[in-house]
Amino acid sequence: MTRSNPFGPKGWTPDRLGSLAGKTYVITGTTTGTGFQATRLLLAKGAQVVMMNRNPERADGVVAAMKDEFGSQAQVSNVVMDLSRLDSVRRAADEVLETVPRIDALICNAAIAQVAVQERTPDGFESQLGVNHYAHFLLTARLFDRIDASRGRIVMVSSLAYKQGLKRIKFEDLDFSEGYSPWDSYAQSKLAQMMFGYELHRRSQEAGRNVVVHVCHPGASQTSLIQGDSVSLMLRVAWKLMAPLIAQSAEKGAYPEVMCATEPGLAAEALYGPTRRGETVGAVGQGTLQAHALDREAAAKLWAISEEKTGMRLAL
Repeated sequence: MTRSNPFGPKGWTPDRLGSLAGKTYVITGTTTGTGFQATRLLLAKGAQVVMMNRNPERADGVVAAMKDEFGSQAQVSNVVMDLSRLDSVRRAADEVLETVPRIDALICNAAIAQVAVQERTPDGFESQLGVNHYAHFLLTARLFDRIDASRGRIVMVSSLAYKQGLKRIKFEDLDFSEGYSPWDSYAQSKLAQMMFGYELHRRSQEAGRNVVVHVCHPGASQTSLIQGDSVSLMLRVAWKLMAPLIAQSAEKGAYPEVMCATEPGLAAEALYGPTRRGETVGAVGQGTLQAHALDREAAAKLWAISEEKTGMRLAL
């Protein structure tokens, strides 16, 4: 049964945004793709955006481009952070806490995908799980109190890949030390993000905290996510040929995360994104959510493991 879209046949669009002056958004991964476009959409409405990227030169280029587009008064800056290194995440989070007095939303947008040959982070984690989940778990935990004090939000940008692969967390071998698969490990990392997001929202509400958590995905969008050197050449070529035919623009791919960061009255334990053509493109709204993403027992186990792996306890 098709769910009616409360935002109308065109779905949610940035036309719904009013002034965001006085609000601050922290976004990971903004030098390209949906993160870049989300930054543009928020700055266009007068928000302050704190970007978090590992490459300072590319980030400086984005800051310059944003100021060229929106004027020298545009409030945009970058905090250097390498999500593959937990020590970098800790330092970056500390810098945010020292320099950003309020956080209206933390948007966990950055990701790596389809790493062809198993790689490990310097901390010893399978790279996709390490970057996409553990690093964002640590960042979220360290910034949580500031978000809570701001009555803010956390947005987990996941992927429809959560429906692929094993459709569960491989607790017996989280790093895929045996039988590594680029697809399965990526799907696990995005499922982990979702499970963490839903569990964080539940615990936040049960503890009476002032933080809501929303989960979304960009659908099929023309980004550079699967164009990195770690992705197989065959997959990179296939995506380059197919993307113009099956994928929407990166700007439209950014709509779900901007909506989740700003729109009032969104449902909890929901998945937001495009709603057409298998929920890969088109009008943005609430999509379908498979039950395995809401497995509370698995989410609690993942939470405990994530605290152990990152050395960060999020007491809720």
